[in-house]
This record gives sequence, C-alpha cells and structure tokens, in this order.
Amino acid sequence: MLIVNDRIRIPLRELHFDFARSSGPGGQNVNKVATKAVLRWPVVRSRSLPDDVRERFVARYHRRITREGDLVLQSQRFRDRGRNIADCIEKLRRMLEEVATPPRRRRPTRPTRSSVERRLSGKRHASGRKRLRRAPDDDD
Repeated sequence: MLIVNDRIRIPLRELHFDFARSSGPGGQNVNKVATKAVLRWPVVRSRSLPDDVRERFVARYHRRITREGDLVLQSQRFRDRGRNIADCIEKLRRMLEEVATPPRRRRPTRPTRSSVERRLSGKRHASGRKRLRRAPDDDD
C-alpha cells in the first residue's frame, strides 16, 4: 500500500510494472538483465484517489498521462530492479503529495500609497533624466 497521507492510499495491486534494459553503464549484465522499471497506473479509473485530487493530478501531470488515462513513470537510476521499482513508487508518492492539498486562493490586495508614490517618483526621475539628454528647443 502506497500511503501519501490519511486521505490518499493507493493499493499496490493498482500499479503495473514493466521492465526493460537500462541505458548507460551496467557492467557485464547491461545487455542481459532488464532492470529499468516502467510504472503504469490507471489514474483516471483509480477508485482509491479522491475526485478533487484526481482533477488536480490530471491537470498538473497531463503530459505524463496516456490517452487511455494511465500515468507512465520510469526509473533506471539504479542497477537493480528492486531499487528502480522503489524509485518509481517514491516518484509517484511525491507527485501525489504535491497535489494532495488544494492551492490557496489568492486574495487580491492593493498597493500601498507609499509604494505607488515611490513608483511614480521613480518614473518622474527617469523622465527628467531623459529630458536633459535632449537637444535644447529653439523657442527663444
């Protein structure tokens, strides 16, 4: 069971792993052993995920979700299968943790009077500096 918090618990039977040969260094076993772990999880059809969390998850990670609604993660950081599986599960846990709490709504605020005055005086200062760079007028 993948436990993210008290609301989100994903049974491991929902997670499906495939294995492939990893790229990169691996010694003598590199061409013989399939250690790269590919995790597939049907996030759209999963009953263990609350609806509000699912909506935020799909919105945030839509590029990692297939047309069928499966999330695809992979790991080939380690040279053995078990550690790559654990790495995939940890990646999924971190992703779920990020969307577990709804984002706080922004309360619109107004700039303070002094900040408005500082901005306008800075604009006046810059304008005056540029005015002094101009050629003098022939109004005399």
